[in-house]
Amino acid sequence: MESITYFFKYIFTKASHAWPVVCFFLACQLQGHLTFAQENKPRAAHQRIDPVPLLTVDSLRSKMAVRDSILLDTVKLGNALRDTIMADSNKDELSDPIKSQSADSQWMDVRSNITHLYKDAKVMYGEFELSADYIRMNNNTGVIFASGLNDHNGKYKGRPIFKTATDPPITVDSLFYNIKSRKAKVFGVHTEEDGGYINARELKKNQYDEAFLKNGLYSTCDLPYPHTHFGIHITKGIVTENRIIAGPSYLVVENVPIPFIGIPFGFFPKTNKRASGLIFPSFGEDGTRGFFLRDVGWYFGINDYWDAKVTGTLYTKGSYEGALAVQYQKRYNYNGNFNFRYASVRNGVEGTPGYKPNKDFNLTWSHSQSQEANPGTTFSASVNLGTSSYFQNTGAAGTYDYTQLTRNQMSSNISYGKTFGDGRFNMTATLGHRQDIPARIPNSTLPQAKGSISLELPTFRLSMQSFNPFDSKDRVGDQKWYQRITVGYTLDVKNSIQTTEDSLFKKDALKKFQNGVQHTIPVSLSLNVLKYFQFNSSLNYTERWYLQTTRLALDNAPSGYVQTVDTVRGFNRNYNYSISSGLSTKVYGMYGKIGKMQAMRHMITPSVNFNYTPDFSNPRYGFYRDFITPGGDTTNYSIYRNNVFGGPPSGRNMGIGFSVDNTLEAKFLSKTDTANGGFKKVPILQGLSFSGNYNFVADSMKLSTIGFSGRTALFNQKMGINFGGSLDPYALDSTGRRINRYLIKEGKLARLTNFNLSFSYSFNADAAKSHNDNLNELDEKKTKMTDEQRRALDRISTDPNAFVDFKIPWNVAASFSFNYSKPGYVSQVTSTLNVSGDFNVTDNWKVTYNSGYDFRAKKTTLTQFNIYRDLHCWDMSFGWIPFGGYRSFTFTIRAKASILQDLKLDKRSDYYNSF
Repeated sequence: MESITYFFKYIFTKASHAWPVVCFFLACQLQGHLTFAQENKPRAAHQRIDPVPLLTVDSLRSKMAVRDSILLDTVKLGNALRDTIMADSNKDELSDPIKSQSADSQWMDVRSNITHLYKDAKVMYGEFELSADYIRMNNNTGVIFASGLNDHNGKYKGRPIFKTATDPPITVDSLFYNIKSRKAKVFGVHTEEDGGYINARELKKNQYDEAFLKNGLYSTCDLPYPHTHFGIHITKGIVTENRIIAGPSYLVVENVPIPFIGIPFGFFPKTNKRASGLIFPSFGEDGTRGFFLRDVGWYFGINDYWDAKVTGTLYTKGSYEGALAVQYQKRYNYNGNFNFRYASVRNGVEGTPGYKPNKDFNLTWSHSQSQEANPGTTFSASVNLGTSSYFQNTGAAGTYDYTQLTRNQMSSNISYGKTFGDGRFNMTATLGHRQDIPARIPNSTLPQAKGSISLELPTFRLSMQSFNPFDSKDRVGDQKWYQRITVGYTLDVKNSIQTTEDSLFKKDALKKFQNGVQHTIPVSLSLNVLKYFQFNSSLNYTERWYLQTTRLALDNAPSGYVQTVDTVRGFNRNYNYSISSGLSTKVYGMYGKIGKMQAMRHMITPSVNFNYTPDFSNPRYGFYRDFITPGGDTTNYSIYRNNVFGGPPSGRNMGIGFSVDNTLEAKFLSKTDTANGGFKKVPILQGLSFSGNYNFVADSMKLSTIGFSGRTALFNQKMGINFGGSLDPYALDSTGRRINRYLIKEGKLARLTNFNLSFSYSFNADAAKSHNDNLNELDEKKTKMTDEQRRALDRISTDPNAFVDFKIPWNVAASFSFNYSKPGYVSQVTSTLNVSGDFNVTDNWKVTYNSGYDFRAKKTTLTQFNIYRDLHCWDMSFGWIPFGGYRSFTFTIRAKASILQDLKLDKRSDYYNSF
């Protein structure tokens, strides 16, 4: 049976990618069948065959009835059965004993030498094993017949299941098998293979392991007789050890055969090894780049751990794209994927400056390893880098994913870590990348701005766990105050560059790399003072080592003196330290009953700390220098201002820092919450804090701005509200600059310089909970999945359909953000509103939407609508962006089974077209 399942797999996924895709494009016209098939329909004639013979439970009580049905069925089959099964029945003698058993009863017809077995019957001969609710065995000819039985409700149960040492178990409706000749005739085959399901009406197998198939169906539906499916019907087929011969084959949709969409015959070589093959493209038209063939390529089945595919897209107006995708996995050890994509995109009209090709690329790499297989060692990679215009110029590689199209930053991180010294030391080596993506105009022929890029190649950190140097392992009793002192150590090494993407690969790029070493030693002490106060004190020392510093100079140019920046090579070190000590406590206040509120608790957490930092810009340290500008002004600058870890801070700081945090919690009577004495606690204000600093040694404006922030939740915690801002206590002059004069002298307490407010509300909180639960459940099960299941999950996680939860009937979520800024006399305000949600039209139909409004720009933000239909073993989705720079629509029908991922109908109209 292995060859039979391979027969379907090969035709449907490997050897003939062309005709299934064409079939599905034409099947788009049958959409009405897909969308309204809700009820179970009568099974088509080509899918169902009644078992031969059809027995009932009553036959267990009537031996004559059984005998009559057997004789009748033998006559009914006639010469066809005798020719296929009986012809060579006496040719070979039995080499092994036949073992049989049954749960209900068995009896033997002595006259015909035929044995009958009922209920959970089983026959074993060598490596062959057959089980069914009814088995009839002819001891003269060696022919065995097996079938199920109808129960008292008329349901057919106990179907035959046969297996051998080399083949997986196969379930059928009924079968004849000759033990001596090893020939078989099977009716109603149903089996699963790699996510696909095979149904065949009739099958014959000879002693040479050649299978002859009639009326076969390959589908993704897991039901024995699929009611809602796409499938390929194979009229006749022959499967041998090394080749497959197929007769007429055609498409079946919703139990409706479509004979005119198919192939007349097929001849294919057969291999049992991991196979490579052609990836058939999709095709269409782009309004700017012309007709295209998308994602044509070749799949490489390298081995059980690696596979790869190379694809390309060609446009008739000169644009092209290429991609390399690699997946790898070693179970219980590591897994990952690598993708490299390149594009040459031409926009505009041939002969114009805008027709010049834009060269773009994008590289992604994801890798993770199991900690169980590598204890004490970690290695992970999450890489996403490329040209900043790739996603906009290619429409997110043809996916038009909103997240990718509106991305404003790309980042990467490759990290290796190791713990040693009984866990006291931890080492981490990291390669990092961060890239800004400037805003772009879709389909524009004008020059686009280049994004900035920063690389860290590499970053190294060695950290030591904090320890108590004055404590003793042999100590008896509580710790003394000095034994509570803790000391830590961290070593950081960094080599980085910051430039633009068009300058990164130029010859002088290596000269722009900055590197350095930083040592950090924190010393801290924490004590309880006077029972109610917490005392914290710390001393922090930081030292940096560099191989280059910066000098400012003036050059005498024809136009006058020009400021230049020189780099001085050579080892140089700097350091800084600071001291801080503070006290904090908690103060509680209670308020009595107010209306339905039984009580309210107010908790205040004040803290005050003293901090001191020397002025490291003092000439005696040598970390800062004076410079006379071309305008004649004298300025003080740090010679480490361009280094990776910077330098010591300038200015002496000796001041008092202060902060106050507030929380409010109310208590209400509750009929449902009995665990807390019949009371329900409701947080009214989850936090409201104020903080600032006063520097005694500053020459002016000693008081810093006062920052504040707060958060709360309303409507049974469904609406979260966050706000924050800053207050400036100093006045402004006529030009809008801060001056050393308090506003309180003008009758004002402070000036609001910035304020932000945001809130979000979900009308169905269970939706977010269900989404998170589903993700957590998948993560927990991933370790128990097979390699194929993990690959399928990785593919699904990139598909929005993976997050369509039909269990949630509806959900509406809204979010609002407001930002106000006024550092001087000119203010700036931005505010946006976003609305998203979904609802089930029926149990199998769902509509999702996402939109928003920018109050400052007075226009609607990106708006998306999606319609999803669950087709049991398939998914259908329709996405629509009605207006804006990325207006488009997509229509997709896709198989859920991982083996059929490439078999999909995908119709698209993108934003390049005049939609």
